[in-house]
Amino acid sequence: MLNNRSEVDLDLVFQALADRTRRAIVARLCEGPASVSELAKPFPMSLPAIVQHLQVLETSGLVSSEKIGRVRTCSVVPATVRLAESWLGARRSVGERRLDRLEAFLATQPEPKPESHERPPTIPPRSTP
Repeated sequence: MLNNRSEVDLDLVFQALADRTRRAIVARLCEGPASVSELAKPFPMSLPAIVQHLQVLETSGLVSSEKIGRVRTCSVVPATVRLAESWLGARRSVGERRLDRLEAFLATQPEPKPESHERPPTIPPRSTP
């Protein structure tokens, strides 16, 4: 069970990841650090809109940034990504165990007999004298 601080962090993380643009930004940052302008290039939106997305990601703890001179560089925060991964992994494990139990149960059941699709023999009509 997560403590209250972790639950709040997780809420913010999943809230941040609920947006397609922010997920794409995190995916890009998983490849390595990038400047805000680099992150903005693939998106058909203004730079201020990208900055707002980055602020949400920073608030969630998924992304950190630092300004060196005139360039703001962003990086993914691996510990926060691991927190979300571990929560999802625990849910996946529960589901997998359920499927394993279902598979074991089905293995104990007798095989159903295949249905025959043959027509029953027909009785020829009686001939009338």
